Amino acid sequence: MSKNSNLVEVVFKGERRSIFRNRGDIEIDEGDGVIVEAERGEDYGRVSLVGALVKLKRGKGETRGVIRKAVEKDIALLKANELKERESFKVCKQKIKDYNLDMKLIDVEMQFDGSKITFFFTAAQRVDFRDLVKELAATYRTRIELRQIGVRDEAKRISGYGICGCKQCCSAFLNEFEQITTQMAKDQQISLNPAKISGNCGRLLCCLRYEHETYIEAFKDFPQPGCTCTIDGKQGTLNSINIFKCKAQVHFADGANDWLTAEEIKEGKKHNEQ
Repeated sequence: MSKNSNLVEVVFKGERRSIFRNRGDIEIDEGDGVIVEAERGEDYGRVSLVGALVKLKRGKGETRGVIRKAVEKDIALLKANELKERESFKVCKQKIKDYNLDMKLIDVEMQFDGSKITFFFTAAQRVDFRDLVKELAATYRTRIELRQIGVRDEAKRISGYGICGCKQCCSAFLNEFEQITTQMAKDQQISLNPAKISGNCGRLLCCLRYEHETYIEAFKDFPQPGCTCTIDGKQGTLNSINIFKCKAQVHFADGANDWLTAEEIKEGKKHNEQ
């Protein structure tokens, strides 16, 4: 069923996402192709979210508007642009080689109305590509932008699936990258094996942040793992904490292990189970 929404989230090529205002009260559903206002001219994207949730994702600043829903001729132009993008990729890649520039071309995105072509690349350091831009501008006679991106942005544009079997978070819904640290993995008692805590980009998994605060809050009730504690007169070492059971495992000198609540550890006495 169609939904009216003042704000809609639109996803573009390379999983680029922006919020737009539906000023004309157009009947828009998730999945609809739309023509929207760009910085200069018009661009095409697909609606990924409508309704109240869009307001939660909206940042500060002026929001551009939705012009209209895409029609058949818009789809035809989009397909023509895709052919031009593939050809532009080949041309730019060859020119990078000709200029002997130390950069890796990742993707090409042509604005829907053809007023701009953006070339995305990665590089170990800053690259002087002024001559390359001039030649590309002379070749395509439109505004050219070369944008250097990081490995996380590269993975977002290429897309793929994580070790969880789901689509990468960066490609599925993340608008911004937040700082992730190995301490977050330690706090969640996750092995620091790089193969298990790294994404396709080679950096730490974005999802390490999602439940981090929940773990920190749950651990406040327990002593630190590795500390000694006395339960019913027996001394033991706290090995690990299971926040789902709300219990910690204590290893005793006689080799026994027991799962105890935070209250039992604090009182030094195991409660009789009912």
